[in-house]
Amino acid sequence: MSKRIVCLRHGQTLWNVEQRFQGHSDIPLDETGIAQAARAASLLASLRPTLIVSSDLQRANDTALALARVVGLDVNVDKDLRERGGGEWEGLTRDEIASRWPEEYVAWEAPGGEPVADVATRVAGAMRRWAAKLDDDGLLVVASHGAALRLGICELLGLPEQLWPALGGLGNCSWSVLQEGRRGWRLLEHNAGTLPEPVRSDDRPEAEA
Repeated sequence: MSKRIVCLRHGQTLWNVEQRFQGHSDIPLDETGIAQAARAASLLASLRPTLIVSSDLQRANDTALALARVVGLDVNVDKDLRERGGGEWEGLTRDEIASRWPEEYVAWEAPGGEPVADVATRVAGAMRRWAAKLDDDGLLVVASHGAALRLGICELLGLPEQLWPALGGLGNCSWSVLQEGRRGWRLLEHNAGTLPEPVRSDDRPEAEA
């Protein structure tokens, strides 16, 4: 018996489709995103989650609520599971960012935005806190955001920062599964549920290739 974490990215929003940086902006799911959340809920319910926690942003919280309704659990909310703050980039498209901040775009460092190491630390810290509440065979579902989850997973796995780009992005309403072992957490499954759909998120462009 061992603890598991399912890292579930929220469903599609209009800003995902328009390739706008969402960050901390509180953008709702669109009709497709609502349907994606319902589909993911029907699949993940079979894993019998014992605890659900989500970001405080509505696109993640509504995705978590879709699962909670199916399995009869409450949704806990944790602000530390928010997406990476985008600073001056929030609301702008990829093309607008690339044309106005060419050097920062290559580095994927938004002026006034949140450093990736800080995001990794806060998201992984939140996952550890909530996983600590599980029984030995419990399953935690974390509903969050593309860049936040990828960075949090890398930190939880203990990967050095130079290897973080090796882990690809998460599509809308796709998920990754982590399991706690004797030597820490390990990745069992990554970006399941939506392949081969394209990834659209606030993450680095190469994470979406």
